[in-house]
Amino acid sequence: MNWLWFNRLTSPPVFYAWADRATVWIAVFAAGFLLYGFVGGLILSPSDYQQGDAYRIIYVHVPAAWMSLFGYMVMATAAVTALIWRLKVAEAVVIACAPVGASFTALALLTGMLWGKPMWGAYWVWDARLTSELIMLFLYLGVISLNAAMNDPRAGARAASYLAIVGVVNVFIVHYSVEWWNSLHQPASITKLDKPSMPASMLWPLLSSALGFTLFSAWCVIHRVQADLLWRERNSQWTQAEWGTF
Repeated sequence: MNWLWFNRLTSPPVFYAWADRATVWIAVFAAGFLLYGFVGGLILSPSDYQQGDAYRIIYVHVPAAWMSLFGYMVMATAAVTALIWRLKVAEAVVIACAPVGASFTALALLTGMLWGKPMWGAYWVWDARLTSELIMLFLYLGVISLNAAMNDPRAGARAASYLAIVGVVNVFIVHYSVEWWNSLHQPASITKLDKPSMPASMLWPLLSSALGFTLFSAWCVIHRVQADLLWRERNSQWTQAEWGTF
């Protein structure tokens, strides 16, 4: 039954109708989690005993960095699906994830630079984590450019899918760079096996912000997939019934 539901969802008209309903609730929950995360993190949480109030940038930086990695894995998973089963919805997800992921990666780099200046004394160093995150941005931009270079949208999506899959190795490099090499960047304080090294008053707003960023990213990707499917299927009966002739 679950496989049948998934199979139906891969149909462009079914996905489009589902997305119209789902994005409303996704937006509501995203706004709620972001509101709690930002108010709790930027206003209510106590100052850090070492960094003072400068640490509060983590409530934007960490969720953005998380989304740069998570978004790439979603894009790569969709790429594998698109190449194996030739699904238009999966191809659209690949193309939709790239600009959203690139935006979060750029935000992670920018906020990291702003945080690094008071902590390290420099906006940028060729640190393993920073360099691999910059490569992540180039990979996203490469997927966007490769798709745009093709006249046929399906050929562009397939070419971009190959690049997305090849770039997965960089996700692991970004994640484990602080463990594999000497790095100025601090190690993980949340995603580790033992107890997180943050008090609950700081941790819960951060987790809420990360979940809010994830839902907001999903909202953006789904809407971009809808737009892509409308263009790809502009001559189909369901699009003309929904929007008329393009």
